[in-house]
Amino acid sequence: MTSSPPVPALPVERAPGRPFDPPEGLAELRTRSPLTRMAYPDGHVGWLATSHTLTREVLADPRFSARAELRHAPIPGVAAADRPRPAPPGSFTAMDPPEHTRYRRLLTGQFTVRRVRRLTERIEEVTAEHLDAMDRHGPTVDLVEAYAHPIPAQVVCELLGVPYADRARFQQHAMDLFRLGSSTEEMMAAYAAVHGFVHELVLAKRAAPTDDVLSGLTATDLTDEELVNIGFTLLGAGLDTTANMVALSVFALLRHPEQLAALRADPSLTDHAIEELLRYLSIIPFTIRVALEDVELAGVLVKAGESVTVSIPAANRDPERFADPDTLDLSRPAGGHVAFGHGIHQCLGQQLARVELRVALPALLDRFPSLRLAVAPDEVAMRTDMLIYGVHRLPVDWDR
Repeated sequence: MTSSPPVPALPVERAPGRPFDPPEGLAELRTRSPLTRMAYPDGHVGWLATSHTLTREVLADPRFSARAELRHAPIPGVAAADRPRPAPPGSFTAMDPPEHTRYRRLLTGQFTVRRVRRLTERIEEVTAEHLDAMDRHGPTVDLVEAYAHPIPAQVVCELLGVPYADRARFQQHAMDLFRLGSSTEEMMAAYAAVHGFVHELVLAKRAAPTDDVLSGLTATDLTDEELVNIGFTLLGAGLDTTANMVALSVFALLRHPEQLAALRADPSLTDHAIEELLRYLSIIPFTIRVALEDVELAGVLVKAGESVTVSIPAANRDPERFADPDTLDLSRPAGGHVAFGHGIHQCLGQQLARVELRVALPALLDRFPSLRLAVAPDEVAMRTDMLIYGVHRLPVDWDR
């Protein structure tokens, strides 16, 4: 395998008419080998992992690093700088222990039972408010704008103590950070704008703390720079991911009416349904690790310094782990998927995201039993230009 020419790039193109399936070519690569040589846009030659077993192995192995300055991006437009630099203080997702451990422990301590319970109640209230607004507006609406985006946006604003009215200040800039076609200059400008916004917020929390995660962290020994970068990370992670899961899940359910009918008939399927949708849709395309030393993996030698890109969609569609993986089956015990990653970097906010999905999806389906697409399926604008997959708009209507 090491003598074969490397795959020229990470597959990103999706088959026409199959918006819920992973990019073409991933399944074929996985069938040939779970670990494939791959050329990176900057000239680096590393690896692509496509199996479920190998994905979990790489993400759990401390010999593979998440450090920003070591990684090579598998597609153009992911990194704003030509030469990767060490993660700034507080950017814990791009760090290894012990730095990562310290930040993670401080953040975990902020997700108290009381706070999560209060956020759950707020999710229910916010969801009801937006359903009422949709009902008053009447069909047709863009579900992304009217429902999928504002719910997690308000939740993450309340989690961090951001005034919801200020969300427009960072919303568009955050979108620029995730847009694959953004130039280096555009991404740097967007980064600076969001960074500046969060810095203002940190100074305000220092001066007058409120009951939120960012205020709680001001009582620790974290510096302003660390707080800004933690807030930046949480804001980016919580704003776009859940919104796209909500909208894309609704699109998938409307395109699989038998599964939607089963969920309506048996609400006890909800937890299975959420996990299956997370597995089936896999909106995060990849994550990256770098070998800190020579590691034998899948029968080949991964040399120190080589990047390994892990394909989340390929791992979650691996037939060795999930029977009939390309079928959406809401009754499937889908535990073990890697939609939230795996290992010490597994998504910190995964339980909050699950709560948002458990509340938002059933509430929408209950409120509008006749919910349907207002356009032809192939007219739905997919986010093929964004790092986080989903839909740009989802026009829906229903019977009054």
